[in-house]
Amino acid sequence: MRNGINIKTNIMINNYNHPVLFYSLATIIPWAFWFTAGYVSHIIPFEKQYSDIASILGFIGLLSPVIVAFWLMSKDSDLRKDLFKRFFNFKSIKPIYLFLTFFLMLASILLAQAISLLFGHSASQFVITGHFTFSSGVFPVWFLLIIAPLIEELAWHSYGTDCLRNRFNLFKTSLIFGIFWGIWHLPLSFIKDYYQSNLVETGWIYGVNFLVSIIPYVLIMNWLYYKTGRNILVAIIFHITAGYFNEIFATHPDSKIIQTVLLIVIAFIIILKEKNFFFKAELIE
Repeated sequence: MRNGINIKTNIMINNYNHPVLFYSLATIIPWAFWFTAGYVSHIIPFEKQYSDIASILGFIGLLSPVIVAFWLMSKDSDLRKDLFKRFFNFKSIKPIYLFLTFFLMLASILLAQAISLLFGHSASQFVITGHFTFSSGVFPVWFLLIIAPLIEELAWHSYGTDCLRNRFNLFKTSLIFGIFWGIWHLPLSFIKDYYQSNLVETGWIYGVNFLVSIIPYVLIMNWLYYKTGRNILVAIIFHITAGYFNEIFATHPDSKIIQTVLLIVIAFIIILKEKNFFFKAELIE
């Protein structure tokens, strides 16, 4: 360490140097599978069989960014070692960051539901329903709520985030990735009964809210990721909690809009308190 700058980490991030190649392949390949899945999911005859085929195509598309990331890292032994180390670097992590990783998203949705009561929404939102707001074909929904964040973050926070951080400060990195991630999800809105598809059918404002919510969510997640020494498990757990806690309650869609506002406020406070962390070119602990 020198003047708060983790020199080794900055040097290592310089090795993540193929952002255009990574993001091009991580978009084109899944989109090809997802648009095909969207088409298949709306074929009327033999609906169950086509639904299963669509879910398998969707899953293959989900896998493709992590395959691209691991392919790029396989070319550099230092990146492979760096990937391994980032799964097990818990020694220097402050407990507050682990606490926020596990419980921030739960707190935000519970507070959002509580605020929604002031606007006439029902307290039944706090009931744990035991069912989900979307279906996933051949895969159980609970399985996707765990495996999808795991697979995504093995791409986004093994290679994707650092290859942007190599060129931009943390604030710009998070904004660029947040916009990309929102666009990346768009083909999923064409797959029948998927979460994004059902969201669009509920109302355009809720679809827009999903896209807007990604920006503060990514800012907070990347803050936790770099504050914990680029720990990939932190990003995975935070992503899992976001999906799981937003599904288990009977949450009204309006409460998710309130949650987005809360996340924007939280992200703004964090950025205000950590200006150097977000706006310095170097990575600072």
